[in-house]
Amino acid sequence: MPADHNPDTPSWRNPSQISNARSFVLMTCGVLLGLVLAGYSLFTARSASTLVVPGEDVALVNQQPVSRADFVALLQTLYGVDLSHSTQEQRHKVLDDMIREELFVQRGKELDVASADPDVRSALVNAVELEISENAITAQPSEAALRQFYAMHQDRYVSEGIMRVRDLVFPAAALPELPAAPQALKSTIHDPQALARLNGRDSGKTQGDEFYFAAKIHLGDPLFAAARDLPEGTMSAPIRMADGIHILDMEKNKRPVPFDFAAARTHVLSDYRSQAIERSKASGESFLRKRANVLIADDLR
Repeated sequence: MPADHNPDTPSWRNPSQISNARSFVLMTCGVLLGLVLAGYSLFTARSASTLVVPGEDVALVNQQPVSRADFVALLQTLYGVDLSHSTQEQRHKVLDDMIREELFVQRGKELDVASADPDVRSALVNAVELEISENAITAQPSEAALRQFYAMHQDRYVSEGIMRVRDLVFPAAALPELPAAPQALKSTIHDPQALARLNGRDSGKTQGDEFYFAAKIHLGDPLFAAARDLPEGTMSAPIRMADGIHILDMEKNKRPVPFDFAAARTHVLSDYRSQAIERSKASGESFLRKRANVLIADDLR
């Protein structure tokens, strides 16, 4: 027996001896300490219920924060004052409005309004699209990228063409009697008696000077394609259509003039961003579709 051993010392207090009582006490203390630490972490976590409003917020509504930054911004928008220059009445009015909004938003979530109300659904879609497109909206493309885009889509950046053209229509039976020579055909068209003899008439589709896009709508694609390249003072060859023979008399044709890059830069930047936004939306939609489980009815597959 060791010389320093005291037979009166309880065995659970002697570290040199094995004691089940000591082991049980230490284990119990460890468990209690763990529970205390876990409880502290649980009740001090941000998502846990609290009675203290964080400094970055002005209120908690069912533990959902009402942002102080939003409060100050709304105060500035409504009254044109900052927090230090606002009255107590103004602050209370803005805070009450924000709390009311949060209460109604939370109630809307409880009722699942977003799944049924088309306006809410549209607002959610727009919000998600805006979030997806944020980088494309705020990105500043380089001059080289803009010039490349301009070169690839140069047909977009031109002045609007203007034309004044008469569309004359003849019965199909009159085709053999129409002169083949351009000058003789022009004389015939401008002679009221010859025009009447051939039962020709002005279709009335165009009226005076018209922008190219308007002329295209009024004439239709086939006739506009024939008219676009006609020089002023000339006429088209007879064009056979379902309603008869058409001859276009071009009185004025001011063709579109391309803008240089400097003049078109603003439009180029806008189009560049629009295309980037559409790509972002398409990429976001593709990602959402890939991770979604979409089932389609058999009759619509």
